[in-house]
Amino acid sequence: MLAVVIGIGAFYYTNWLVKNMAREERKSVELWAEATQKLASADINSNQDITFLNNIIIRNTTIPIIIADSLDQIGDSRNISYSDENKDKVLFRELHKMKEQNEPIIISIPGGETQYLYYRDSILLENLKYYPVVQFGVIFLFILVAYLAFNSSRNSEQNQVWVGMSKETAHQLGTPISSLMAWVELLKMQNIDAKLIQEFEKDTERLQKITERFSKIGSIPELVRTDVAETIRSTIEYLKTRSSGKIIFILDYDPEIRHEAPLNSSLFSWVIENLCKNAIDAMNNSGTIQVSITEKPDQLFIDVSDTGKGISKAYYKSVFQPGFTTKKRGWGLGLSLAKRIVENYHKGKIFLKQSEINKGTTFRIILNKA
Repeated sequence: MLAVVIGIGAFYYTNWLVKNMAREERKSVELWAEATQKLASADINSNQDITFLNNIIIRNTTIPIIIADSLDQIGDSRNISYSDENKDKVLFRELHKMKEQNEPIIISIPGGETQYLYYRDSILLENLKYYPVVQFGVIFLFILVAYLAFNSSRNSEQNQVWVGMSKETAHQLGTPISSLMAWVELLKMQNIDAKLIQEFEKDTERLQKITERFSKIGSIPELVRTDVAETIRSTIEYLKTRSSGKIIFILDYDPEIRHEAPLNSSLFSWVIENLCKNAIDAMNNSGTIQVSITEKPDQLFIDVSDTGKGISKAYYKSVFQPGFTTKKRGWGLGLSLAKRIVENYHKGKIFLKQSEINKGTTFRIILNKA
């Protein structure tokens, strides 16, 4: 903002300076015309100071001038560069420019002859007119560099917060998970339903997986060529057992075909889980979630669709921002993390493909196959 204020102030000052210089040049040309007129009518034997008049005419070395009659027949010119071959062409072109730029000064020559003095701005004044444009360009460049530096610094700070929070969460989860594992082993020694213990084990393993995910945030994850469809299937199977019976999951792809891509299964599973959990919330635990895979020569398209309440177009650009949520509880970090995992770690893309109010939403993930 300060740079903009300085730029506007400099613009007005330069504009004022240009106008003043233009007036001064006009006065100089008028003085030159007056000297030319007096010199033409001066009597050599009189006491008039012819030398002084000559000096006035000679000292104009910056302002281009042309003297012509009423028929545009050029009689004299000053401070215009041309060669002998193109003299007439250059002078005619300059005369046309001068007529458009400034009103001519009339010179009355003894004997009833009238000539017209045409002129245009000096090179210095012309350059000064373009100075505000150059200045604004420099200020714009400064603002752009400052913005990029600020944005880079802000992103770096956000990354540090993400990494710190993730590492601390993984650390804090470690102790209770170890205790839960010990309790599960103790339960196995008791006369307790084996299925119940099995479910405890599954949830404990799930907590370990979540801890592993958090611990990988901020590190460069190892990507291994993996069957994306299998990762999606195992994630959906886990969600099915812990979701309402009114939620219908549809996997729209051929299970016999391997859809391979460089992947970190643990992190990518987190992305699918977040999208599905958001869909479940949007459908109020009743509706259909469909996950489809479309294979292109170099890419995989994964679409996650739901039949929920949809997202207003006003929020299309905000859904991936940290803190954005339409739920009464939650931190609004799920989609932001999903975007970070897909785009930063897997060099893919994730975006809101389409959404209609009270009809549903589709998110698309694009993964590179190589």
